[in-house]
Amino acid sequence: MASSDLIAFFLGLGLPGMFGIAFAEKFVPIIPSYVMLMLLGMTVTDAAMLLPALLATATGSLAASLGWYGVGRWLGERRVRAAVARFGKYVFLRPRTYERLAAAYRENRFRVTLIGQTVPVARIYLALPAGVLKLRPAAFVPAAAIGILLWNTPFLTLGHLLRESAYDPVEVGFWVSVALVATELGVVAGIRLLFRIRKRRPPVAAADLGPGNVPRMPAAIGSRRDLAPCLPGS
Repeated sequence: MASSDLIAFFLGLGLPGMFGIAFAEKFVPIIPSYVMLMLLGMTVTDAAMLLPALLATATGSLAASLGWYGVGRWLGERRVRAAVARFGKYVFLRPRTYERLAAAYRENRFRVTLIGQTVPVARIYLALPAGVLKLRPAAFVPAAAIGILLWNTPFLTLGHLLRESAYDPVEVGFWVSVALVATELGVVAGIRLLFRIRKRRPPVAAADLGPGNVPRMPAAIGSRRDLAPCLPGS
């Protein structure tokens, strides 16, 4: 059975078929996810069915992420690294990419999981090192679910809106994904810059605190107290 026939078969199943396609995409990433989601959105004929379609695809993606999480937790770090080194090239996962994904979890794990679900390649395999590191499912699942919804929603909606238009869904999806990733990088860079500025700000000395630990206001420049040494008789 050709891949096009297989996709047509799944689409013929309705919402369970969308679940299956979204699930399979995270294990066999043959086409970019934004293309898949926009094509799925173009099959939604009624706007009222967008929400069920979104939930079906998001649930499928989340189930696949939990599958990768389970693989990582079951195999452990040593066997996962060996498997990636030996078979990773067949699923577009190079050892260097895996090492970067694992290193990302040195920071805020909830934020890394959430943002990672909206970054190409990372959104597929980030759950693998999460399982190796044995992240708490209570933190991993909601972060992954939010990230998946943030990624799936615009592409499904755009696919539905472009259903009757002459625009190329592949080209539109590409530029939308670029815009999303650029926005994410900008937000992350802004947050890091804010934290760095706050860390560099010198602490307020105890002598500079007034009643209620409120910092004292400096005397106004040009006040009588500032000019006292210059007055006659001083």
